[in-house]
Amino acid sequence: MATTVAQLTIEEFKGLIEEVIEQKLTEWLSDFDDRAEIRESVRDRLLQQKIATATGERGQPLAEVVQQLGFQS
Repeated sequence: MATTVAQLTIEEFKGLIEEVIEQKLTEWLSDFDDRAEIRESVRDRLLQQKIATATGERGQPLAEVVQQLGFQS
């Protein structure tokens, strides 16, 4: 039986969102155009995240990354 989003706990939902974001970032990194501009620190962090998730490690929570990079107002 399939689980619906409404049946997930908040923590399960957050985990699902984190997994989707990690998958999408991995796709973007593998298709990354060398001509695109991205801050080197962001690129390095994303590559570290890609390696960590490829080896089965959970990445750093998105909220922490956003705060570290100063994107949070």
